[in-house]
Amino acid sequence: MARIFNFFAGPATLPLPVLERAQNDFVDYQGIGMSLIETSHRSKEYDAIHNAAVDGIRNLLGVPDNYSIIFLGGGATLQFSMVPMNLMGGGSCDLVNSGAWAKKALTDARKYGTVNVTWDGTRDNFSTLPDAASLASSPESAYFHITSNETIDGVQWQQWPKTAAPLVADMSSDILSRPLPVEDFGMIYAGAQKNLGPAGVTIAIIRDDLVERSPADLGTYLSYRTHASKNSLYNTPPVFSIYMVKLVLDWLQELGGLSAMQQRNESKAALLYEAIDGSNGFYRCPVNPAVRSRMNVVYRLPSEDLEATFVSDAKQNGMVGLKGHRDVGGIRASIYNAMPVEGVEALAEFMNDFARAHG
Repeated sequence: MARIFNFFAGPATLPLPVLERAQNDFVDYQGIGMSLIETSHRSKEYDAIHNAAVDGIRNLLGVPDNYSIIFLGGGATLQFSMVPMNLMGGGSCDLVNSGAWAKKALTDARKYGTVNVTWDGTRDNFSTLPDAASLASSPESAYFHITSNETIDGVQWQQWPKTAAPLVADMSSDILSRPLPVEDFGMIYAGAQKNLGPAGVTIAIIRDDLVERSPADLGTYLSYRTHASKNSLYNTPPVFSIYMVKLVLDWLQELGGLSAMQQRNESKAALLYEAIDGSNGFYRCPVNPAVRSRMNVVYRLPSEDLEATFVSDAKQNGMVGLKGHRDVGGIRASIYNAMPVEGVEALAEFMNDFARAHG
């Protein structure tokens, strides 16, 4: 089997041991005579997987007991509406406009109340982030929203704001990539398809007092209270996606947990940023070095024609998914948890060779 290195931003590469385990169990799950994807979500087999996934998230992140862990559908995009619907109460919230995904959260939140944009990166083309210590929530703000890592713009928070209003974070693209002080957040949510598993499930970690804010007149599925009270089994959950999340959590534990993963991710990112910064200007990263993402490394070449050649040549060398997002162009290498070190080393070597050949 010849596997290529997959640098797509999402759905993203998954750990090979996880894929092999799922392949082995797919047709006949642990001798029950059918696939897990066919069995009832009320079965004892799925019940064990479901609760193990919840426990795995709680243990890896050190989630306190007064937080609920919920599995939802709709991706982080649904949370752009569910968060204000459940938490804002028709009042106001604060939001840091840090890039493309923060802008989407802003657009939806404005439909349910007043949004105070406490910092806006538009003028700098979303190439930097504010000093976390300089941020404060507005009076009467229901919550303070940030996007921990912008996959399109390549910026990532390295420190967290301390705000009077509960801190809410979209962590879709860097959850479980490093240790996290969950107790400093009111809510964390993340689509699975980057660091957690395949597309189809979203994880929300919500402090219990915020769960209780869910208005009684919300549609049943749209209420956090519904899902927290039913252990995410109010309706049929995305069984197979949650099973894959459970396998990814096991893999993370086997590798040494989040401290080990942080060291691995920092080393991988350093290889690419060294190739960029050492290229004598052939490659250019537009992001402030203090907030460069360790998940999505974005950079430009001297021309769009060269960028197209770079992407094409990289594919011929077993590396795909390097074309930048259509809204910004350039090159983007997504190096989430499951991207092996060997893949990043291969890309860095290719970058050096390409710069020598075309510089």
